[in-house]
Amino acid sequence: MSTPKIFGIAGWKNSGKTGLAVRLVSELVARGYRVSTIKHAHHDFDIDKVGADSFRHRQAGAHEVTIVSGTRYAIMHELRGAPEPAFSEILARIAPCDIVLIEGYKREPIPKIEARRREAANRTPLADEDPHIVAIAADHPVTGTALPVFDLDDTVAIADFVVAVTGLAKPD
Repeated sequence: MSTPKIFGIAGWKNSGKTGLAVRLVSELVARGYRVSTIKHAHHDFDIDKVGADSFRHRQAGAHEVTIVSGTRYAIMHELRGAPEPAFSEILARIAPCDIVLIEGYKREPIPKIEARRREAANRTPLADEDPHIVAIAADHPVTGTALPVFDLDDTVAIADFVVAVTGLAKPD
Protein backbone atom coordinates (compact mmCIF):
# COMPACT_ATOMS: atom_id res chain seq x y z
CA MET A 1 0.00 0.00 0.00
CA SER A 2 1.16 3.51 -0.74
CA THR A 3 1.09 6.40 1.71
CA PRO A 4 -2.43 6.72 3.09
CA LYS A 5 -4.65 9.68 2.36
CA ILE A 6 -5.37 11.89 5.36
CA PHE A 7 -8.59 13.72 6.13
CA GLY A 8 -9.61 15.44 9.35
CA ILE A 9 -12.75 16.23 11.28
CA ALA A 10 -12.46 19.36 13.40
CA GLY A 11 -14.88 21.11 15.69
CA TRP A 12 -15.51 22.28 19.20
CA LYS A 13 -16.61 20.02 22.04
CA ASN A 14 -20.05 18.45 21.38
CA SER A 15 -20.00 19.51 17.73
CA GLY A 16 -20.63 15.99 16.41
CA LYS A 17 -17.03 15.06 15.50
CA THR A 18 -17.08 11.55 16.95
CA GLY A 19 -20.47 10.64 15.51
CA LEU A 20 -19.38 11.84 12.08
CA ALA A 21 -16.06 9.99 12.36
CA VAL A 22 -17.78 6.73 13.30
CA ARG A 23 -20.29 7.03 10.46
CA LEU A 24 -17.53 7.85 7.94
CA VAL A 25 -15.46 4.86 9.07
CA SER A 26 -18.47 2.57 8.59
CA GLU A 27 -19.30 4.04 5.19
CA LEU A 28 -15.74 3.93 3.85
CA VAL A 29 -15.17 0.38 5.15
CA ALA A 30 -18.44 -0.70 3.50
CA ARG A 31 -17.02 0.71 0.23
CA GLY A 32 -13.99 -1.55 0.61
CA TYR A 33 -11.42 0.90 1.98
CA ARG A 34 -9.00 0.07 4.78
CA VAL A 35 -9.50 2.90 7.29
CA SER A 36 -7.49 3.86 10.36
CA THR A 37 -8.23 6.67 12.79
CA ILE A 38 -6.33 8.98 15.09
CA LYS A 39 -8.24 10.70 17.89
CA HIS A 40 -6.64 13.61 19.73
CA ALA A 41 -7.71 14.12 23.33
CA HIS A 42 -7.14 17.43 25.09
CA HIS A 43 -7.28 15.83 28.50
CA ASP A 44 -5.73 12.97 30.40
CA PHE A 45 -7.25 9.68 29.32
CA ASP A 46 -6.81 6.03 30.17
CA ILE A 47 -7.78 2.96 28.20
CA ASP A 48 -6.68 0.62 30.95
CA LYS A 49 -8.57 -0.55 34.02
CA VAL A 50 -7.23 -0.10 37.54
CA GLY A 51 -6.02 -3.46 38.81
CA ALA A 52 -5.53 -5.05 35.37
CA ASP A 53 -2.13 -6.64 34.80
CA SER A 54 -1.27 -4.10 32.11
CA PHE A 55 -2.26 -1.25 34.43
CA ARG A 56 0.05 -2.67 37.09
CA HIS A 57 2.90 -2.86 34.53
CA ARG A 58 2.41 0.85 33.70
CA GLN A 59 2.15 1.80 37.37
CA ALA A 60 5.45 -0.01 37.98
CA GLY A 61 7.08 2.32 35.43
CA ALA A 62 7.03 0.48 32.09
CA HIS A 63 7.73 2.78 29.15
CA GLU A 64 5.44 0.81 26.81
CA VAL A 65 2.96 -1.93 27.63
CA THR A 66 1.63 -4.14 24.85
CA ILE A 67 -1.45 -6.27 25.38
CA VAL A 68 -1.94 -9.04 22.83
CA SER A 69 -4.76 -11.53 22.29
CA GLY A 70 -6.09 -13.58 19.42
CA THR A 71 -8.41 -10.73 18.38
CA ARG A 72 -6.44 -7.50 18.92
CA TYR A 73 -3.42 -5.83 20.40
CA ALA A 74 -2.84 -2.44 21.94
CA ILE A 75 0.35 -0.60 22.75
CA MET A 76 0.21 1.98 25.50
CA HIS A 77 3.14 4.38 25.52
CA GLU A 78 3.74 6.38 28.69
CA LEU A 79 5.21 9.83 28.09
CA ARG A 80 6.51 10.07 31.67
CA GLY A 81 6.82 13.84 31.43
CA ALA A 82 8.07 13.94 27.84
CA PRO A 83 6.20 16.30 25.47
CA GLU A 84 3.22 15.07 23.49
CA PRO A 85 4.49 13.53 20.24
CA ALA A 86 4.09 15.51 17.03
CA PHE A 87 1.23 14.61 14.73
CA SER A 88 3.75 13.32 12.16
CA GLU A 89 5.24 10.91 14.72
CA ILE A 90 1.82 9.41 15.48
CA LEU A 91 0.97 9.19 11.78
CA ALA A 92 4.23 7.31 11.15
CA ARG A 93 3.15 4.59 13.60
CA ILE A 94 -0.08 3.78 11.73
CA ALA A 95 -0.11 0.45 9.89
CA PRO A 96 -0.61 0.53 6.10
CA CYS A 97 -4.13 1.58 5.11
CA ASP A 98 -5.99 3.54 2.43
CA ILE A 99 -7.04 6.53 4.54
CA VAL A 100 -6.47 7.86 8.03
CA LEU A 101 -9.36 9.85 9.48
CA ILE A 102 -8.22 12.34 12.07
CA GLU A 103 -10.56 13.48 14.84
CA GLY A 104 -9.28 16.57 16.58
CA TYR A 105 -5.88 18.05 15.78
CA LYS A 106 -7.82 21.08 14.58
CA ARG A 107 -4.62 23.09 14.04
CA GLU A 108 -2.85 20.58 11.75
CA PRO A 109 -2.42 21.64 8.09
CA ILE A 110 -4.49 18.78 6.66
CA PRO A 111 -7.75 18.89 4.68
CA LYS A 112 -10.65 18.71 7.09
CA ILE A 113 -14.34 19.19 7.51
CA GLU A 114 -15.68 21.32 10.33
CA ALA A 115 -18.47 19.72 12.35
CA ARG A 116 -21.01 22.12 13.82
CA ARG A 117 -23.97 21.47 16.11
CA ARG A 118 -26.28 23.85 17.87
CA GLU A 119 -25.43 22.20 21.22
CA ALA A 120 -21.66 22.69 20.82
CA ALA A 121 -19.84 24.18 23.80
CA ASN A 122 -18.37 26.84 21.50
CA ARG A 123 -20.02 27.91 18.24
CA THR A 124 -17.23 30.14 16.93
CA PRO A 125 -16.64 29.04 13.32
CA LEU A 126 -13.22 27.46 12.78
CA ALA A 127 -13.37 27.79 8.99
CA ASP A 128 -12.96 31.56 9.20
CA GLU A 129 -9.44 31.13 10.61
CA ASP A 130 -8.34 27.78 9.11
CA PRO A 131 -7.60 27.62 5.37
CA HIS A 132 -7.36 23.81 5.60
CA ILE A 133 -11.06 23.44 6.32
CA VAL A 134 -12.52 22.46 2.96
CA ALA A 135 -16.18 21.93 3.98
CA ILE A 136 -18.67 22.29 6.81
CA ALA A 137 -21.08 19.68 8.17
CA ALA A 138 -23.80 21.15 10.36
CA ASP A 139 -27.13 20.30 11.96
CA HIS A 140 -28.42 23.81 11.13
CA PRO A 141 -28.35 26.17 8.15
CA VAL A 142 -24.96 27.76 7.48
CA THR A 143 -24.66 30.99 5.50
CA GLY A 144 -21.87 33.39 4.66
CA THR A 145 -19.37 30.83 3.41
CA ALA A 146 -18.11 29.76 0.00
CA LEU A 147 -17.29 26.29 1.35
CA PRO A 148 -19.50 23.28 0.59
CA VAL A 149 -21.99 22.74 3.41
CA PHE A 150 -23.38 19.30 4.23
CA ASP A 151 -26.06 18.11 6.60
CA LEU A 152 -24.13 16.62 9.53
CA ASP A 153 -26.04 13.35 9.10
CA ASP A 154 -25.56 13.02 5.32
CA THR A 155 -22.77 10.48 5.67
CA VAL A 156 -22.92 9.24 2.06
CA ALA A 157 -22.48 12.73 0.58
CA ILE A 158 -19.70 13.55 3.05
CA ALA A 159 -17.93 10.25 2.26
CA ASP A 160 -18.22 11.00 -1.47
CA PHE A 161 -16.66 14.41 -0.78
CA VAL A 162 -13.81 12.91 1.28
CA VAL A 163 -13.03 10.41 -1.51
CA ALA A 164 -13.02 13.21 -4.11
CA VAL A 165 -10.96 15.71 -2.09
CA THR A 166 -8.31 13.18 -1.07
CA GLY A 167 -8.11 11.50 -4.48
CA LEU A 168 -8.70 8.17 -2.77
CA ALA A 169 -8.43 5.43 -5.39
CA LYS A 170 -11.17 2.83 -5.76
CA PRO A 171 -10.39 -0.20 -3.59
CA ASP A 172 -9.15 -3.33 -5.31
